[in-house]
Amino acid sequence: MDFLCEIVQALVALAVLGLIVVFLVAHLSAGMANLTRHEKEKYFLTASGEKELFPSLHDPHSRELSVVIPAYNEELRMPVMLDEALEYLENRQKQNPSFTYEVIVVDDGSKDKTTEVAMQYTRKYSTDKVRVLTLVQNRGKGGAVRMGTLSSRGKFILMADADGATKFADIEKVEAGLHNLNPKPENMGISCGSRAHLEKESVAQRSLFRTFLMYGFHFLVWFFCVRGIKDTQCGFKLFTREAALKTFSSLHVERWAFDVELLYIAQCFKIPIAEVAVNWTEIEGSKLVPFWSWLQMGLDLVFIRLRYITGAWKLQSSHKTD
Repeated sequence: MDFLCEIVQALVALAVLGLIVVFLVAHLSAGMANLTRHEKEKYFLTASGEKELFPSLHDPHSRELSVVIPAYNEELRMPVMLDEALEYLENRQKQNPSFTYEVIVVDDGSKDKTTEVAMQYTRKYSTDKVRVLTLVQNRGKGGAVRMGTLSSRGKFILMADADGATKFADIEKVEAGLHNLNPKPENMGISCGSRAHLEKESVAQRSLFRTFLMYGFHFLVWFFCVRGIKDTQCGFKLFTREAALKTFSSLHVERWAFDVELLYIAQCFKIPIAEVAVNWTEIEGSKLVPFWSWLQMGLDLVFIRLRYITGAWKLQSSHKTD
């Protein structure tokens, strides 16, 4: 009996030691929010090739809508999405001349001709409507979205994936979701496109292993970070300018799990969040590597929570970037 007690005590001690080690690793390996820009990232090129300074999210808005599109090696998939988005936006402006917009394509250190392809749309629609922010090195999707958001002029800011998986006209659905949020303290609100209604269909098409990974990821999101949002990863989210400034100023994760931290930050600040079903289609060419990307996101989820608990990461005030 004494022997069993000693074994239990040893196991408990090992568990406590392991937990301490995990907390220490999470705390000591935590990087700070990287809001600084390379000098080249402060400017965009006009259709004639001249450099102009990007505005700041701290400035008053001068457009109704900004669409931020993170793009990494998207020279092939992006034109379809841009054609659809700009056709919708141009038609909306014709129907309502007071509606103004801009599209910001953020080239996340691509190795292909993503910037060159995006610049074709700048020349076609003007610099006032389409701007290209080319990052000097790859930051990750979260880093690209943040840099584009911090450079935007819109009263409302939509992040949308370059693959066009979500039908762009569904912006009206997330706009309605944002409008219906009540109250919006300090005009802050977020409306998330959601694929949760498609989950049963996707489970039927996935392998058992990928289904297990999906449900495991959902559990980790719920347990460690975000409650009440069924689909945190849909790349179609609409922010009020005030909510974007508040959340992106505190964002640390720059890779695939950035959406989760963004919504975690929003819930910490008690920013109201709507979740709205959108049309979504699987597009070939995903940059996600099924097992390793899910594993990385799982680790990020655990570390997000632990780093805020240990104080390695703190919620920031909305300060200006360099």
